[in-house]
This record gives sequence, C-alpha cells and structure tokens, in this order.
Amino acid sequence: MPCRSLVVDFNSYFASVEQQERPELRRRAVAVAPLAAETTCCIAASYEAKRQGVKTGTPVHEARQLCPGLIVLEARPAVYVRYHQKLVEAIERCIHVVDVMSIDEVCCDLTATFAPRDKAEAVAKKIKRTIASEVGECLTSSIGIAPNPFLAKIASDMQKPDGLVILDDADLPNRLFELKLRDLPGVGANMETRLLAAGYDSVEKLCAASRAELHKVWRGIEGDRMYHGLRGELVYRPATQTSTIGHSHVLPPELRNEPGALGTLHRLLQKAAMRLRHAGYYAGGLHVSMRYPRRASWGEAMTFLETQDTLELTHVFNQLWSRRPTARQPMAVGVTLFHFTPVKGHTATLFETGDSRASLNAAIDKLNRRLGKNTVYYGGAHGSLDYAPLRIAFTRIPDVALEEGETCDDLLPSEAELAKFRPPAQNLE
Repeated sequence: MPCRSLVVDFNSYFASVEQQERPELRRRAVAVAPLAAETTCCIAASYEAKRQGVKTGTPVHEARQLCPGLIVLEARPAVYVRYHQKLVEAIERCIHVVDVMSIDEVCCDLTATFAPRDKAEAVAKKIKRTIASEVGECLTSSIGIAPNPFLAKIASDMQKPDGLVILDDADLPNRLFELKLRDLPGVGANMETRLLAAGYDSVEKLCAASRAELHKVWRGIEGDRMYHGLRGELVYRPATQTSTIGHSHVLPPELRNEPGALGTLHRLLQKAAMRLRHAGYYAGGLHVSMRYPRRASWGEAMTFLETQDTLELTHVFNQLWSRRPTARQPMAVGVTLFHFTPVKGHTATLFETGDSRASLNAAIDKLNRRLGKNTVYYGGAHGSLDYAPLRIAFTRIPDVALEEGETCDDLLPSEAELAKFRPPAQNLE
C-alpha cells in the first residue's frame, strides 16, 4: 500500500527554540522549567542534557545532580507558539499540513503528489532544508513516513534526533517487532498492564491478534482502531469536541499560602470564563482543586444552571472555596469548567441573571484583547496578576492574544471524575 502520511516531530522543541534564540546556549546542556524554582520539574531538555539522564518530568534539583553545569531556563510559551507558527508556514511551502497534532508535531498528507517512496523521501528532506534555512538550524526534526498517521507517528519516534524513517509494505509488520508496547500511541501504563494480563507481552503478539481479541482487551472500538492502524489502514476518528476548559498552576514560593492560592484561583477562573465565551459555550459545572506537600490533594465540584458569566461562576467558586481543608500549605491550584452547552443550544430561564451582564463581559474581554492582559479584571484576582502565566498544553496551541495560564497537569480532573457530577438522563416520554 502507498505511503499516505508524513509526521514531523520537532526534536526537544522548547529547548531547541531557546538554543536557536540564544546562540550561547548551543551545544550546551539546557533544560526548560515552567517557573524559576528548584521544586518544579523540567518540561523539556536539550539532547546534550538528555545524554546525561535529564528527561521531561525530572525535578530540577535532581536534573542539576545528574548534569552538573545544566542551564535551567524559565519557559517562554509565547515564543514557542510564535516559532510553531513559523514552522508550520515553512512546512506548508513544501507540503500541506492536514493536522496540527501538538505544539511540536504535525501530520501531512502524501496522497496527492508524494505517495511513491522516492518522492515522499524527497519532500521530507526538503522540509528539513526549508526549516533550517527559514526558521533556524537548531530546529531539527524527526520525520516518519508510513501508510497511515498512526504508523507515521511511530516511525517519527524510531530515529532521534534529526531522523527520517519510512515504513512501507516491505517493512511491515516485522519492523514493528523491535518496539516496546509503550512505544505504540494509545498504550499507556494502564493499557500495558491490561495487555500483559491478557498475554500480549510484545508488539509481535499484538500484531498477530485478531480484531475481535483486541476489541475485547480494549473493551471497545479503540481495539478495532489499533488492529486496523497496525496494518496500515486509514482509521476514521470522529471530530473531537471541547468538553472542558481547565487551568492549573504550580504556586511560586511567595504565594504558597491561602491568600496567594485564592488570588491565583480567581485569576485562573476569570481566564477560563473568557475562554468559555470565546469558544461559544455555556458551562454547567465547576471543579476546584488544590495540591499540598507529600502529594496530598483536595478537589470538589458543583453543578448549576448553565452560564458563561464571570460573576455567577465566582459565586459558585466561593461556595467551593469555603469547603476546602484549612491549615494546609497549598502548592498548586486548578479550576475546570465542564458540562458544556453551545451558545446556540442555550435556553434562558426565568431565574437567569448572567445574560444581563453579557455586554459587560464582552467589553472586558475586548479591552483585554486590545489593550493587553489585565487591563480590566475582577477584584478577586488582585495581587496575583503576574502569576499563572501562559502554559502550553501539548494537545492544543493556545491563542497568545486571548489567554495565559492553561496547563495539562495532574491537578486537572479526568473525564471519569467529572462524570460523577453529570445529571441523570430525563425520561421525556
């Protein structure tokens, strides 16, 4: 079957951008952290640092022990988004980008012109040359080419840094047998445990399994998708819809107290409300959480009549805040809006007051977009305006002009946790 997909994975992306921006950092061990604190973790490391054992998630103090002389930089998300846009534009001049998979990964469709192996390889090399000349020599990438995006993603991970791997009929499935189960997209720690319990302890055994067997192990259609994906077939996935908007932030040392946590939570909630309105949704649920020393945590949620009004959401937040554990030092905080209804599907009620403030909310959002962040804000966030800065979720590219503060860490609740607050279905018969 033809090579239909090409995936570009930018190597050590955040660290590479910093090395491109600052020539004195090139060929040196560099790590990027979300904030300037020894208690946080590395979110990226240059290959010079990786060779010394520094990985994504390594605590900064441990990274310094592993790699003496390590240069730790505070993340600059707006710069990384700007480079991402430049990289996509450079790739577009070589081949059309059909899917932005994350801040450091894109997928292209080869079927129109580049399906033959030699042409696919040629366009991959052209992408590398174009990025080096137009964006920067430090922005290397590993490119995978295969019959479908699933296998192209796997191929892009097989040779790093600056790799180029092609998987075609002659390579499949034997070339996959060298991989570990966790090397496959969609196989995390829990799924690996389930696969091992079912007797699938290698990729070779997984490739030999029937569709029905994988459906049973995955307990659903994801097993069917894995079966077809491993065989190079195109797999249909329904378009994803926004179901939550979540912000979380690790508090700097000076804000690790209740007033600091409260101000930061107000800041995050106001940003979440602005994003909610920008996305065209009303929310019917709010989850608030805090993390404490020694991995202790608290989180609670409430459901309510759907709204997109910041003041109404603040009233709900105040009720949740009053239920928090006291006399504990907060280390991180988070808010999540859920139970979304599109604006077109929203029906006002006799008790609704938020819509009367729609013009006020719209004016505040417009002023902040036009004149800069924090031009206008609600008083609860006062004192914490310089905190909870822009964060990049790897599955979504933030709108720098719109928001600052969105993350994807373990403080945000899972869909399963939020499902507990879903109201029961009503019988309309």
